[in-house]
Amino acid sequence: MIVVGELINASRKAIAEAIENQDKAAIQKIAKDECESGADYIDVNAGVFMDKEAGYMKWLVTSVQEVTDLPCCIDSPDPHVIEAALSVHKGTAMINSISLEKGRFDVLLQLLAGTELKAVALCMSDEGMPKTADDRIKIADKLINALLKKNIPLENIFVDPLVQPLSVDNRFGVEFLDAIEKTMTLFQGVHTMCGLSNISYGLPNRVLINRIFMSMAIAKGLDGAIINPLDKQMMATVIAAEALRGRDAYCQNYLKAYRAKRFEF
Repeated sequence: MIVVGELINASRKAIAEAIENQDKAAIQKIAKDECESGADYIDVNAGVFMDKEAGYMKWLVTSVQEVTDLPCCIDSPDPHVIEAALSVHKGTAMINSISLEKGRFDVLLQLLAGTELKAVALCMSDEGMPKTADDRIKIADKLINALLKKNIPLENIFVDPLVQPLSVDNRFGVEFLDAIEKTMTLFQGVHTMCGLSNISYGLPNRVLINRIFMSMAIAKGLDGAIINPLDKQMMATVIAAEALRGRDAYCQNYLKAYRAKRFEF
């Protein structure tokens, strides 16, 4: 499982304050904690600041990479902000995200063309949010083919079928899970990625829904997620589900995590 640590996001009040105050120590502590807890990428997002977003994103990337060797997941709806962040990023970043929305598709496609950047391909278009698995697959197909034509390797594409709140429509969980399974079957070699916690929006005891949904998604083939790696129960769920899915030879990762006391229930 490719884990993207979600905590450095300006939609969280404490992070927004740290960014505004240029509190590097606070940002760097979170980055180190996420790294030590098993993250593979550190998501950075300064989207609430609008006109200042590009400058803040550069500061976030630099601050994070001063204390960890992990690459960043550059998280912004603005292609120009992503380009600014890449100008200071070391190593191969992940771009979150390209969709079929006209305003971002054309610019980001050119930015990604011929690079080794990892691309989150979000199943969204100008027609709005997809409701069914088949709607998602149609968008995924267009995004994957467009990226391949620009020489983006298949293994660098992370399809995000878009998790939507179960509280809005009781089919949203099932349709997402079906989309994961179809994506991994139809486009072999591609990865899947999601912001998993959206599933529980508006519901009590969200962590319970999130953890069970994670195990179900892994069973369908999900191999990447934007989550809180400091949530030991969630990380334990991931490790156990990966072993049960057949992705952990001789349960080595499971046993290693157990011995390191990374499990919590």
